[in-house]
Amino acid sequence: MGLFRRATDALRSGLAKTRTALTGVFSTLAGRKIDEEALQTIEASLLRADVGPALSKALIDSLRAAWRQGKVTTGEEARDHLAEDLRSRLGEHHGSITYAESGPTVILVVGVNGAGKTTSIAKLAKRLSAEGKVVLAAADTFRAGAVQQLGVWAERLNVEIIKGKEGADPAAVAWDGAEAAVAREADFLIVDTAGRLHVQEELMRQLSKIKEVLGRIIPNAPHESLLVLDATAGQNGLRQAEHFLAAASIDGIVLAKLDGTARGGVALSIHEHTGVPVKFVGTGERPEDLEVFDPEPYVDALLGLNRA
Repeated sequence: MGLFRRATDALRSGLAKTRTALTGVFSTLAGRKIDEEALQTIEASLLRADVGPALSKALIDSLRAAWRQGKVTTGEEARDHLAEDLRSRLGEHHGSITYAESGPTVILVVGVNGAGKTTSIAKLAKRLSAEGKVVLAAADTFRAGAVQQLGVWAERLNVEIIKGKEGADPAAVAWDGAEAAVAREADFLIVDTAGRLHVQEELMRQLSKIKEVLGRIIPNAPHESLLVLDATAGQNGLRQAEHFLAAASIDGIVLAKLDGTARGGVALSIHEHTGVPVKFVGTGERPEDLEVFDPEPYVDALLGLNRA
């Protein structure tokens, strides 16, 4: 069941700031023979794009080996080699979610405050609404205004929302949301959760409780757990991912605000270090601006490649 269209143009637009940092280097190297100085310049551009020190070094070591073997000699060949290496590391995964065999598909969304979690949920709801009926459960009851903010989006998108009072038990809201989704014969239930709690054990307990109550009402729920990270946070996003992965099972990452940063290379670093696929990326401020993460167009957009 396909969820999102392959939107290379939107991805290219979202990566414009990051691409500028990388393509400028390869434009300078166009038509020139590369040398050790050129390799160091390419590595510096990868670091500026927030690919991360370890991955940048690994990519340059591979490129250096190919150069010494005479397989890569020009700037254009260096970019092509780098692109192929990146595609290989990202693998074949594409942005998709696991659907329930029957009944509502339940998506649990986690992320720190300020990462773009609420907006990403709204964008996800917008896309899923094209496939069926969506119900939202506002279980982020700890952050002041979180329920109200999601409520505004629900009204704007014309989707139902189940809410609890500020400070209410998040698991109780999740329970009510699951019951409502079943009663309304909804196709999707998206559950918002609290951002970072004071201690990791508290976060783990809360998420475990929410998952438990969801599974009591809807078999195998949640079917998908997504972590929202802020692309503008760069390597701090990697540390956030590690924090949540230590507390809960995460199936995929939504990289928000990709259009607002020159650090779009962080998607590579997150995947390399955690093994968790980046499934979706936010490429703008509109509800429509959530795109599937597809490794090939991502790499092409990142490096400014135009392939048929």
